[in-house]
Formats: sequence, C-alpha cells, structure tokens
Amino acid sequence: MTLPRHAPMYQFPVRDGELLVGGIPLTRLAARVGSRIPFYAYDRALLSARVAKLRAALPPDVKLHYAIKANPMPALVCHMRALVDGLDVASGGELRVALDAGMDPAAISFAGPGKSEAELCQAVAAGILVNVESFREPPVLAEAGRRLGLPARVAVRVNPGFELKSSGMKMGGGPRQFGVDAEEVPALLNEIRRLGLVFEGFHIYSGSQNLRAEAVCEAQAKTVDLALDLARGADLPILSLNVGGGFGIPYFPGETALDLAPIGANLEALLGKARRQHPGVHIILELGRYLVGEAGIYVCRVVDRKVSRGLVHLVTDGGLHHHLAASGNFGQVIRKNYPVAIGNRMGADVPREIASVVGPLCTPLDLLADRMELPVARPGDLVVVFQSGAYGLTASPQGFLSHPAPVEVLV
Repeated sequence: MTLPRHAPMYQFPVRDGELLVGGIPLTRLAARVGSRIPFYAYDRALLSARVAKLRAALPPDVKLHYAIKANPMPALVCHMRALVDGLDVASGGELRVALDAGMDPAAISFAGPGKSEAELCQAVAAGILVNVESFREPPVLAEAGRRLGLPARVAVRVNPGFELKSSGMKMGGGPRQFGVDAEEVPALLNEIRRLGLVFEGFHIYSGSQNLRAEAVCEAQAKTVDLALDLARGADLPILSLNVGGGFGIPYFPGETALDLAPIGANLEALLGKARRQHPGVHIILELGRYLVGEAGIYVCRVVDRKVSRGLVHLVTDGGLHHHLAASGNFGQVIRKNYPVAIGNRMGADVPREIASVVGPLCTPLDLLADRMELPVARPGDLVVVFQSGAYGLTASPQGFLSHPAPVEVLV
C-alpha cells in the first residue's frame, strides 16, 4: 500500500495503483455513479471497524451514541443505528432521520440552542430525551406534555466553567450559547421539578476535535465531578450522564491518532465513582466525527489542467461548494491541506509534481489542495479528499454559484 507523502495515515486500501472503497476500485465505483460525479463515498466496513475498535477500548457499561450532525445521510445513520446504543440529534429534521432509521426513541436525545416550540413538541410526542439549554424550554415542554398526555423527559445541558484543553472547537467554559451556566443550574433544576418534568441527568460537553488523551481524560473527570456536585445540591438521582465526546481524528501532517487506552481506563474509574453515588447511572459518550470521519472520501474529476506562471492547476468539477472544510472554510487565517490523492494513480512509480487542486467557482478560495506533491494528473483523473466522512456535504454551501449537487453512496 502506497500513501501520498503529505498525508496522514488513512484507512482505505490500494490495489494495482487504485484506491478501493468498500472493496470496489475507485474507477468502477465512479462508473456506477456515472454523471453524478462529484460524490461522497462512505465505507461500511470502516464504519463498523471504528465502532468495534472503540468498544474494545471502553468499559462495556459505557454507552456509545452517534451524533447525527456529523453525517445525517439516512443510509449511513441506519448502518450506525445497529452499531451504537443511541443517537443524538440537533434538529427536528435529524429527529425524523433517527426515527426512520428504527432507533428506539428511549435511546434518542436532542441537544442544541434555539429549539423551536414545534421541535420541542415533536420531541415530547416521540418520547425522546431533551437536553434543556435555557430557562425558556421547560415551560414549553411542560405545556406540550400536558397537551399530549405524555411525560416530557429532560436532561440539563450544562455550560461548565472549564473547557477541553487543546480542542479544535471550544464548546464550554466562558460565555457560550450552548447549555446553561453551571452556577444557574440549581435554579433550573428547581424549575424542572416545579413543572413536573421527568429529570434524567446531565449533558456536559466542553470541546471537540482533540487528539490528546490526557486532555480528554481531564475534561471527563471534571465533568463527572461537576455532575455529581450539581445532583448532590439538588438531591436528585442521575440516570444518564452524557460527557460528550471531543475525540479527534488526524487531518494534517504531524498529527497522530488519539490513544484510546488511557481514556478507557479513566472512564472505568469515573463510572465506578459515579455509581457509588448513583447506582443506576449510565455514562454516555456522544461521538460524531470520530466514528465516521475517516470512513468517508470526497471524489471529483479533473476537467482541465492549466499551468499559470509555473504552477500546475488541476481544475475539477468539485470544490468549496461541496466540501467547505477541505477548502479552508471561506478563508482560514492559516489554511492547511486535507490529505488529497489522485485516486486512480496511487502507484509508487507514478511520476509526481507540485500542483494545486482547484474547483470551478469564481473565487480564489475554491481550493482543495494548495501546492501539494501529487501524481501527474490529466483530465478525467479522479481527485480524492480523505477524512471526509464528517461535516462534509451538509456543512457546505451547496447553493453557491448553483452548480449541481453531488451524491452520497454507502458501499
């Protein structure tokens, strides 16, 4: 197996100089997709292997939830539903995907700021757990429960006073739109009790995209301590404690995969600590990117080869409008290349050159690879962007310049 020299290790095998996706050569898969190139492809076997690897490292009593926001493709969610213990949604649309996938409503939770009244009513009607994020939500949930004659199940999403160190995105600590500040939670718990809502626990998520096991362990320990303190002050039992995720995947040169062993040992100790005070509690890991990110690729086709002042530009039929993250999110201050390859020219003896991969949009920001060493490519060759299973198509401005939308395939 030969890897592009610029790329971190990725999961897809290579045979006869060509990438295999779900055991299918890339050119054959592209032929099946036909005129719908560009496309995203997700590998079932890699999805299953990632969950199995994680299960092997975690205590068996820790619950594993898939956060649909990472990739809500219905076929992928159906596949993940059979592998995990629950699904987490962030909108009414994602809730419909979760229910259509056949997940038990008792194992679905709903988090996110700004839930509409219609979404809150939809959640109560479905019987799922709502992670309350403001003082506005409990009265709406109580009224929906009265109208429907159903109990409104709730947990409190807490904005802690700490953050996940070295995380790519801070979700807790300081002023945040997510959750309720920890110091205000006792008053919120009193309101939940007064309204007769069914309290089940806490959701405390302090950051994402972290590759340092020691930082993840520290945040999880602080999370459990905070939850136990809040429950003790309110004299309430905890049934579920969602500690979020934060597990990152390597995207750029020099990054290494997250070490799961210390995290598993830490969770074993934390679960024991929590159960000494709350025997029925379940610790939940809510993961999205870590479960699906490395199992997906984005594929587009070279339509032109241009040389401008000595630099080769491979112009493709895909780009920023399909894969915003790989392009640099509309102009990051310091842009880094995702791992990129010419998927039908993966042999060790293929001539290589420095080239940039650009899309068809009328902006210099439409850039998938900036001055990377790649195999010499011609029109018709297939550009592959790895680490594309999470926050790809649905996190991109597909309407920008009105080009056709790509398709997604699960193989």
